Amino acid sequence: MQYRLTTPVSKDDLAPLRAGDTVLLSGPVYTARDAAHQRMMELLDRGEPLPFPVEGSALYYVGPTPERPGQVIGSAGPTTSGRMDAYSPRLLDLGQAVMIGKGKRSQTVKDAVVRNGAVYLAALGGAGALMASSVKALEVLCWEDLGCEAVRRLEVEDFPLTVILDTHGGDLYESGPAAYLASR
Repeated sequence: MQYRLTTPVSKDDLAPLRAGDTVLLSGPVYTARDAAHQRMMELLDRGEPLPFPVEGSALYYVGPTPERPGQVIGSAGPTTSGRMDAYSPRLLDLGQAVMIGKGKRSQTVKDAVVRNGAVYLAALGGAGALMASSVKALEVLCWEDLGCEAVRRLEVEDFPLTVILDTHGGDLYESGPAAYLASR
């Protein structure tokens, strides 16, 4: 199935999704990689707010390349999500609803996805220019010293994604190979 979603999203928005479905995502999407995640944890440890509204938010694990003249963003392909596994459950418990990246996630993250009615969506690895074409606006929110890893607010339109982990415990990295082997 294919779904259209607009952020911020609710648990009800995400409940119909199943591992393997496609999503065209629109609305604000925030960016952060491991260095920014570490700083977000430090903010939370001090009781300070995050640099974006976390409830129902989508967080894309990306460090975009510099934009060319006339472009909003440079290449914006996903980074390996496993590097954020130590931080993701805490953010999901605070209300983050969507994680976007590539690669497998730990069992702790999978459990947090189900516990919070969240999803993990995969962006197309190696297709950074395609992903960038969905970005209509960009604003650096904080930590410019991190360069491409600064936290940004992207405004996306029909951002093409695949559901990897769904709210019901489905995992495309498990069900996909199993379905292939069963069809042989």
